[in-house]
Amino acid sequence: MTLAYVFPGQGSQKVGMLDTVADEPVVQKLLKQAQSALGQDLGALIAAGPAEDLALTVNTQPAMLVASLAFHELWRARGGPQAHIMAGHSLGEYTALTAAGVFSASDAVALVRTRAQAMQSAVAVGEGGMAAILGLDDAAVLQACAQAQSQLPGRIVQAVNFNAPAQVVIAGHADAVSLACELLKAAGAKRALLLPVSAPFHSSLMAPAGLALQSALEAIPMQVPQAAVINNVDVGVEHGIAGIRDALVRQASSPVQWVQLVRKMAEMGVTEVIEFGPGKVLSGLVERIEKSIKAHAVFDKVSLDKTLETLGAQERQA
Repeated sequence: MTLAYVFPGQGSQKVGMLDTVADEPVVQKLLKQAQSALGQDLGALIAAGPAEDLALTVNTQPAMLVASLAFHELWRARGGPQAHIMAGHSLGEYTALTAAGVFSASDAVALVRTRAQAMQSAVAVGEGGMAAILGLDDAAVLQACAQAQSQLPGRIVQAVNFNAPAQVVIAGHADAVSLACELLKAAGAKRALLLPVSAPFHSSLMAPAGLALQSALEAIPMQVPQAAVINNVDVGVEHGIAGIRDALVRQASSPVQWVQLVRKMAEMGVTEVIEFGPGKVLSGLVERIEKSIKAHAVFDKVSLDKTLETLGAQERQA
């Protein structure tokens, strides 16, 4: 068995996502560290909401990092096997790097709040948009984006998340995204669904956020990773701090290459993946992309116990 960890990004959050494990000492420690780092009781927001406050990008990103890291820390505290390969989707890459020892939990929480603020301020609210496109191959999506841009000179719309075969997210100026959706529907897309987000994440319009992140990353202590973390932007593994920093800066305004990333895991011999954090989005995508990999999701106490039992039995049989 070759094990990898993955960590979800923004969108999987929900009020009460730590309820079943909130009393665990390792979880309490993380929540106290987050409160100290942010000057905000993030644990109370996670536990009781309101949901609209949790959904604000500046709150969602630190809350998701803390929640995902909490399940990972509890897994390790319970004797769960360690993975030497890790990755995360967008924001989740920061969680993966924290789990790999690059950032302290306190520094990571503060860093992703800075990231969220930078991404939110890069484009005025209402000017950008994102949409999920289902049922067309990557080439068709790229062609429609190029066509929309040619019809609206100076406006941007790009493919930004390659999440699974025939499942791509586009982002850019709101009018260009809307036009691209119409073109994609005409081209045979099963769905072209506008997403309720506040900024065109991972499009080139996020370049100012990358510059803000560069300053923040240069000011934060970073350690050499203790696991191979596959990045979103190049689908590569950086072992040096300068390379990790550069990949994170470019990630803000570059597409998330999730399909290639999962295939890279398979090439590296990964046979089992555990997703740590609320929801089961990434574990579903992993199995859809690469049939040779068995994916597990740890998102509450029951799923934690079940996954410990399953992988423990496999290790005993090996």
